[in-house]
Amino acid sequence: MSIRRIVTVVGARPQFVKAAAVSRAFAKFNETCGKQFDERIVHTGQHYDENMSKVFFDELNIPRPHVNLEVGSGSHGAQTGSMLEELEQVFQDVQPDCVLIYGDTNSTLAGALAAVKLHIPVAHVEAGLRSFNRKMPEEINRIVADSISSLLLCPTNTAVRHLASEGVTSGVHNVGDVMYDSVLFNTSLAEQSSDILDRLGLEPGSFYLSTIHRAENTDDPSRLAGILDAFAQIEMPIVLPLHPRTRKTLGVGLDRIGGNIRTIEPVPYLDMLMLEKSSRMILTDSGGVQKEAYWFSLPCVTLRDETEWVELVDAGCNRIVGADTRAILGAIAEFEANGLPADRPPDLYGDGHSAGKIVAILNEFLQTAGAN
Repeated sequence: MSIRRIVTVVGARPQFVKAAAVSRAFAKFNETCGKQFDERIVHTGQHYDENMSKVFFDELNIPRPHVNLEVGSGSHGAQTGSMLEELEQVFQDVQPDCVLIYGDTNSTLAGALAAVKLHIPVAHVEAGLRSFNRKMPEEINRIVADSISSLLLCPTNTAVRHLASEGVTSGVHNVGDVMYDSVLFNTSLAEQSSDILDRLGLEPGSFYLSTIHRAENTDDPSRLAGILDAFAQIEMPIVLPLHPRTRKTLGVGLDRIGGNIRTIEPVPYLDMLMLEKSSRMILTDSGGVQKEAYWFSLPCVTLRDETEWVELVDAGCNRIVGADTRAILGAIAEFEANGLPADRPPDLYGDGHSAGKIVAILNEFLQTAGAN
């Protein structure tokens, strides 16, 4: 049997963390069944991250990319266009049997478009997510990627239903959330190696953790002011790793962050996991952090007007408050008073073995494709 060539396209640190779980599953499959997959990881360079150094890859056991396109930042059109041109050449050189994409970034979209125009099957991990807000570039990327993918690897039944409502049923699989695989694997590493609590002088359960990075908040001074006004009224210390966009919006007003808000520089992934795990509550506009709060059994207050992870809201683990000061304070007070629901479901996002399921589905898909 010939070896199947897979090209994995990633462009940002969270995608590397998720893809690492699937890379480990490819390696395990090859070890068990003989080498049948040859995975090539392509980093578009969409996000430059100082933490993505040799240490990043070594600490997290992440395979280094075979190619770094170094596309860099730019407008959505310019960035995606540059990726398309570069990825097309990579795909023509490698001749993959399948292209594997993750999530909803411009790298996701470019990988899907470049592959499908060369008649290469696309497998989309985290397919079927919808915020129903088409002003979000990520929403457009999701919809387009899903519409041209051959395999749609969904994290939840909700995602499967979203695709069905759009008439997409072929190639759809609920595999669970590969991010859960990553959290299980990397939390044990973080517990062994991270000293972030000691460095910051923090005790578990003695602080809230916040992340604010989405453009809808960071680029809108009025929304950011609403969030920070709420934070300033909270007695519990709030640790806020300050995203560059947030810092830029605050500008000279950085000193107005007072009270119990403690700003720190962005932290590496393992340190972030330890901060999350050790916090009392999470206040965030990040999609991934919402789920990590659930996995660590923490209340989450989401600083957005909608979420893709509606299961968390339905389960009572998450409150959607936007940037409204009163709503933020009310959600925090409610969680402090009542905690999380005792009957919240324990397995909303699978069993932590999503990566193995993805590899098994790819294997069956490519076997069938090869037989036709």
